[in-house]
Amino acid sequence: MNQFWMMLMLLFAIAACSTEGDSWDNGNSSTTTSSNDDNSTTTGTSDNVVYGVSSEGDVTSFSIDLNKNAISESINVNSGDDDYIENTTFAKTVTITFSTSGAASVSGDDEGIVSISGNDVTANYTGSDNIRYVLTGTTTDGFFKLYSQKKQAIVLNGVSINNPDGAAINNQSKKRTFIVVNDGSKNYLQDGTNYNDATDDEDMKACLFSEGQLIFSGSGYLEVDANCKAGIRSDDYVRTMPKTNIYVDASSGNGIRGNDAVIVTGGVINVNITGTADKGISTDGYVQIDGGRTTILTSGGYEYDSDDMDYSACSGIKADSLITINGGELNIKSTGVGGKGLNCDKQIVINDGVTRIITTGKRQKDSKGSVSPKGIKADGNITINGGQTQIRLEGSGDGTEALESKGEIHIEAGTLECYSYDDAINSAGNLYIDGGYVYARALNNDGIDSNKNLYINGGVVIAEGAAQPECGIDAAEGYTAYINGGTVIAVGGGMQEISSSSKQASIAVSASLGTTLGLLNGSTAILAYTTPSSNSGTALMISSPALSSGSTYTLRAGCALTGGTSFYGLTTGSTIGSGSQSVDVTASTGISGSMGGGMMGGGGGMPGGGRPGGW
Repeated sequence: MNQFWMMLMLLFAIAACSTEGDSWDNGNSSTTTSSNDDNSTTTGTSDNVVYGVSSEGDVTSFSIDLNKNAISESINVNSGDDDYIENTTFAKTVTITFSTSGAASVSGDDEGIVSISGNDVTANYTGSDNIRYVLTGTTTDGFFKLYSQKKQAIVLNGVSINNPDGAAINNQSKKRTFIVVNDGSKNYLQDGTNYNDATDDEDMKACLFSEGQLIFSGSGYLEVDANCKAGIRSDDYVRTMPKTNIYVDASSGNGIRGNDAVIVTGGVINVNITGTADKGISTDGYVQIDGGRTTILTSGGYEYDSDDMDYSACSGIKADSLITINGGELNIKSTGVGGKGLNCDKQIVINDGVTRIITTGKRQKDSKGSVSPKGIKADGNITINGGQTQIRLEGSGDGTEALESKGEIHIEAGTLECYSYDDAINSAGNLYIDGGYVYARALNNDGIDSNKNLYINGGVVIAEGAAQPECGIDAAEGYTAYINGGTVIAVGGGMQEISSSSKQASIAVSASLGTTLGLLNGSTAILAYTTPSSNSGTALMISSPALSSGSTYTLRAGCALTGGTSFYGLTTGSTIGSGSQSVDVTASTGISGSMGGGMMGGGGGMPGGGRPGGW
């Protein structure tokens, strides 16, 4: 945190908005003027913004629960994509019917592909055709196992398979396998608490396991109850198509894992994880979400990882390479110690869609290591190009951050709403905000914290930090903060120095908690803002494209607002009442860093030629 005790600038104290006759300390004027007349001004729209928050509630109040209801989706078949089952022709269909009263039965098998022992069913196909296997019926002690050198479809048509000794479905084929959940059917797969069926020469890593690609389609319902290992796993990749409806409940492993990738093209996916340090969706490669609705709950605890020599905790989504969100709806809630929402060893890119994340766990730290909750964490860069992202961290402790990058953060467009105990947004490298709507609220640290340079070039930014010495926005010591565009509100216990080479002017004041301010250019209102009512400081900076360096503006305190649209306390399009106090302030491109709080004295030449405050 930079703590600059430099020349004080436009600093004044504002008392609570309901009190009459309060005084302001203004560094640019020798008089303080009471404005208790009936004049009012309607805010302008000079920055052409439209404010609004999620229809599901703002970042402090939205909730996340499993939702198995189907959604309306269309299937647009890509004729050049072999993952669409519509592009594959099947030569024959083999039907296996499981039984609770005797052995399973088979029909359509004129080549002797299937062998049966009770309800243990194995298909071994050495031919060159694509085969469709239809599974139906119920068994409480059985499985379906498949060997093949060709791609195939496994159609689930009202089947229930419980294997107490291993996987319910074990696909040893390394070719593309379509899992078709038949329209209108309900299907259940369950493994045991141990895998006695496993052999040394074959993998069996999940309740539904495949050596090759797994592609899910169909509008029926599939429930996977995993008790020993993962729920669904491919040693290649897993992909879900539109209209799919899958629920995975995993108590001792990951929910859905694809070694190379997990791709959500569409469908409804619900994952509930209760195991220690397990992941809802995981991959050594990349995760890509293009549509559908994915909901992940994790509640497991943390454990010590002897390989990494540190603690490990649950994550909603964990990828080693890349996480990309292009559309759809993603909801993640983690309630365990150190739990995370999105966790990637390299880059995270959000292009569109709705992403909501809640974590409630606290930080774990001792002599062996530490693990902290994060909403979105990347060891590489984080880029937000669009969509709506909401992150709320309810736990406490150092490192409890909503959005953290060990590289750089680039915010280009969309809406990003962050709420946390520690920094709401933290970047180890440079941090760029070029557009979009950004709200960052930290209860015990900086709202937006860059450990290198901070560049705000556009968009709407509300950054609310904690009391002294924390700031609304912060660049690391030895680095610089620049404001080159956008509408920016930063409030906290301290004031970050803004470079005088910035391209846009700002004003800085000291304002009491819970105060409504109106900023006007003569009779034209620019904006209104209500400071936080608690857990913040009094150092406030406002920057807007409507401000010009060296020009004087009017700031009113204790204003009543009528109408307008708001984004976390920032309001435009409203009628601003006269308020209890009014003062003239002068804008400047450069702002001196200082500590906020109360009526502050000082000296030295302030921007605009004002005299020292604190009288």
